[in-house]
Amino acid sequence: MTLTSRRGLRAALALTATAALALTGCTTNTEGPEDSGEPRQEVSLETDDEIAALVPAEIREKGVLVIGTNPPYAPNEFKNERGEIVGFDIDVMTAAAQLMGLRAEFRESDFEKIIPAIEGGTMDMGASSFTVNDERLQTVDFVTYFEAGIQWASAAGTDVDPDDACGLSVAVQRTTVSDQEDVPARSEACVAAGNPPIEKVQFDSQDEASTAVALGKVDAMSADSPISAYAVKQSEGKMQLAGDVFDSAPYGWPVRKGSELAAALEAAADKLIETGDFEKIAQNWGLEDGLIDDAEIRKG
Repeated sequence: MTLTSRRGLRAALALTATAALALTGCTTNTEGPEDSGEPRQEVSLETDDEIAALVPAEIREKGVLVIGTNPPYAPNEFKNERGEIVGFDIDVMTAAAQLMGLRAEFRESDFEKIIPAIEGGTMDMGASSFTVNDERLQTVDFVTYFEAGIQWASAAGTDVDPDDACGLSVAVQRTTVSDQEDVPARSEACVAAGNPPIEKVQFDSQDEASTAVALGKVDAMSADSPISAYAVKQSEGKMQLAGDVFDSAPYGWPVRKGSELAAALEAAADKLIETGDFEKIAQNWGLEDGLIDDAEIRKG
């Protein structure tokens, strides 16, 4: 299968995550490591003059890096109880901006509108769990910084095998790789083998998809591996992982085609990797498995 999108017909299940949580307390994307009782490694950095010199002049003069992001997609980007956008992507991008001598300004946006906003110049870049793929590389350049795959999750105590899921109902967030690639391909294979298709249940947010699983409204969900792992952790025993991680691919920061910002971001990411600060941030969110050795600029 070819990875074409990080995220996502409104679902037939019109249950909102907020209402479900009020009833069950099952999955919540308003908690971070600061609420878990686990020690948090703070990362606050000074400007690196060599990296700052790579920043395009118009951005350097503003002193602000405008970044599009699309919560909720915990633990990468979501809102805490105070309504602030937090998460792994937010912490990494804040640290990278500090090295570049800039203040990171995160703008909440529909996921599918972030790349057009970068192309149009109203945003400098995106930090929102973008999987790098050929389709996106036709319109933006990317700087890779992490690696993730797909992993399924189901209600605790259920026996779900992603490789034998014909006839099951599977929740996905709209426009994700799970929505557009993983579940449709598996369902087509079921039909080709004479078995019933997979019922794909689409949700506008990952919160809603995770909550549907925890409440037993669907048999399973398909999502990026960090998201499934975090949902299971936050479910207080109501969910479990199903099967292994598969189809690993890099996450990247999208920037305008040919933008010099890519070189600055690559240098900042490599510096964070070299100093161990990237690992500290990943450990805060339990995402060490996705660390990479070097950032890379990808162009179509």
